[in-house]
Amino acid sequence: MAHFTHLNEKGEAQMVDVGDKSATSRVATASAWVKMSAETLKMIVEGKHKKGDVLAVARIAAIQAAKKTWDIIPLCHPLMLTSIKVDLQPDWDKNTIVIKTLCKVSGQTGVEMEALCAASTAGLTIYDMCKAVDKGMIIGDIQLETKSGGQSGEWKRPHSK
Repeated sequence: MAHFTHLNEKGEAQMVDVGDKSATSRVATASAWVKMSAETLKMIVEGKHKKGDVLAVARIAAIQAAKKTWDIIPLCHPLMLTSIKVDLQPDWDKNTIVIKTLCKVSGQTGVEMEALCAASTAGLTIYDMCKAVDKGMIIGDIQLETKSGGQSGEWKRPHSK
């Protein structure tokens, strides 16, 4: 049977002790998308939403989420992130906003959860701001794209560019 680092010998949840690990440069990227009506996408891109700049608010929310991941994911360590990048791009052919996030740290544990939390929060924020005009929006494919650093080294989703 596989050994789960977040469970002790009794099967109880525990935070992994990373105290003996060396601090290394670690980077993770994640992605997601929000599908919506063509009218909603146009309104967002043209900045005509009465609540304000949807993409700016989603970007700030994603940054906040990455910084506070340890507060909402119970077994995550608090990290001193050195960089958080959030890219939000319209895909007119699919009526989506494509979300890409990048998180960096020099530390003893990875930043995959921070990148994923940022991507999902950006999607949730877009939904929250636009739900009054488009309740049928769909948030999808929240996924890790790449990670580097640490003992497990490099990982890249097979379809990533």
